[in-house]
Amino acid sequence: MNVLLNRRRERIDSLGEAAEGKSLLAEAFIRLRSNPVAIIGAVIVGLFVLIAVFAPLLAPHDAARTFDELRAELRPDAIPGPRPGFPLGSDQNGGDEFSRMILASRQTLLVGVFATLIGLTVGSVIGILAGAFGGWVDTVLMRVTDVLLSVPSLLLAISIAALAAKPSQTTVIIAVSMVCMPVFARLMRGGLLAQRHSDYVLAAVALGVRRGPIVLRHMLPNAAGPVIVQATLVLASSILEAAALSFLGLGDADPRRAEWGLMLANAQAYLDVRPELAFYPAIAIIVVALGFTLLGEALREAIDPKNRR
Repeated sequence: MNVLLNRRRERIDSLGEAAEGKSLLAEAFIRLRSNPVAIIGAVIVGLFVLIAVFAPLLAPHDAARTFDELRAELRPDAIPGPRPGFPLGSDQNGGDEFSRMILASRQTLLVGVFATLIGLTVGSVIGILAGAFGGWVDTVLMRVTDVLLSVPSLLLAISIAALAAKPSQTTVIIAVSMVCMPVFARLMRGGLLAQRHSDYVLAAVALGVRRGPIVLRHMLPNAAGPVIVQATLVLASSILEAAALSFLGLGDADPRRAEWGLMLANAQAYLDVRPELAFYPAIAIIVVALGFTLLGEALREAIDPKNRR
């Protein structure tokens, strides 16, 4: 009998050790490692970030430099193709297309990241104020947010960028960040409203804790997870919208600056001569946006409690 009891105790102890709890982040990371979509997205994003960060080292030539051997072969009906030293051939001005593609990745990353960060910061502040105070503050802020959400994102970005006296990279960042801001405001407000009547919030109020510490120390950390994941998805749309603004001539018009949207716009006049000049930046934009979208969707599924097994 004692032997049988000891075996049962050992089995119970082993089950307790096997069922050791894991944090939400640990469980999410485990699900991400086994998700092929997350792996593909992470690889695309990782390669893009590495190329953008080390672009000056990877690019064999300056983006603004032109070459006499390439310019000598430029014709109204011909643009030099790939050759030794120029893997992607020449652009329409006699520059190295390969170097411009690599250096343009840095500009694309900077615009996407800064626009997303500004939109995330401003939108989160608006969402925190609306969700924490409620009442007329919530009403006013959310009605302004609703007005911005009622306008199609690209149309809103074009309208804001068109207000600038001189198009530049800064105007593109501001326009795209204004498009991102309402999404983060709504998401942060919803997260705080879901936490407002939680037991730990009611207990803190009963203990006399002030509203500020409750919001910043307790409610905000619990509501920030979905907002951060959403930033990954918004980054993909920011890259697309920034490229669209540059394509429409609302970005930095300096042809010496390598930027995928501007390169795509400049290539439209040479589609019948050398269509590859449009294919290269278009494919790069699509692949990078796809990478951030895949990674963002996988992150959202990984942290969703409903997807726990």
